[in-house]
Amino acid sequence: MNSIKQWLESIGWGDWSMAVASADASFRSYYRLTKESETYVLMDSSLMIESLPPFVEMNERLSSVDVRVPHIIVKNMKLGYLILEDFGNTHYLDVLNTENYQALYKKAIDEIIKMQRSDTKGLPLYNKDFLRFEMDLMQEWYLEKYLNITLTAEEKNTIDTILESIANVALEQPQGVFVHRDYHSRNIMLTPKGEIGIIDFQDARVGAVTYDLVSLLKDCYIEWDKDEIVKLALYYRDAVGLDVDNATFIKWFDFMGLQRHIKVLGIFARLHLRDGKSGYLKDIPLTLKYVLDVASKYPELSGLVSLLKSV
Repeated sequence: MNSIKQWLESIGWGDWSMAVASADASFRSYYRLTKESETYVLMDSSLMIESLPPFVEMNERLSSVDVRVPHIIVKNMKLGYLILEDFGNTHYLDVLNTENYQALYKKAIDEIIKMQRSDTKGLPLYNKDFLRFEMDLMQEWYLEKYLNITLTAEEKNTIDTILESIANVALEQPQGVFVHRDYHSRNIMLTPKGEIGIIDFQDARVGAVTYDLVSLLKDCYIEWDKDEIVKLALYYRDAVGLDVDNATFIKWFDFMGLQRHIKVLGIFARLHLRDGKSGYLKDIPLTLKYVLDVASKYPELSGLVSLLKSV
């Protein structure tokens, strides 16, 4: 923190008070800078400076299609510091309830449609290799390292076959759109002016139309009525003008969700075991529930259900 204060002094911000705002699942930290009634957020990426250029670039891409991302006030790419517009402390997760979630989710879905108009030139692809790489985190970190399961050759083969089929279905849907990759209730803010503000977009890729949709609607931190989630998913399909029947679209949505939630099981376990961030363990039960609920709908995934229920 001393190095941050020295930098603030050097750019004429030394008289601003600084307090911890938050930390995320990565190695970034956030501090709120305050002077009288003005506030800004300082993002400290000094422990992962490589994440800063993508953040700045995605900020520009999203701004260009009128997605509300924080304005960058000051940047030091060498040290890894940004001073950003302050969106406040209110995340979607703080305000969602049974009375308002449909309306708030429709607003967030409208933002997905805007994000999907962003320039994708040069972004890495959400291709089959990457889909598989992410899902493989479950076997390594959740099953083998967290649960200490020694899988048989037959079980490994079952997992491999099922993950391959999940990746194939995920790739059947329209591709080529900007994908935020972590579009959920903790990364959507309600600004003091009542606008939707989007954060944590630096890891964007080019991928499938339902990825951000399922991240939003099947959030690892909060759960809603399944029938209402289907209606909201179809709201997106109709709003974006996809010419596909309900069953096919919901299968795309389901399998994309499986891909994401299988990955997240591995990530939550890895955050605990490797990074010492054990707060995410409490979110494993809901993530696992999503996997089991969806996989149980499709006979070709029964092997995954049996395996996960047996461990």
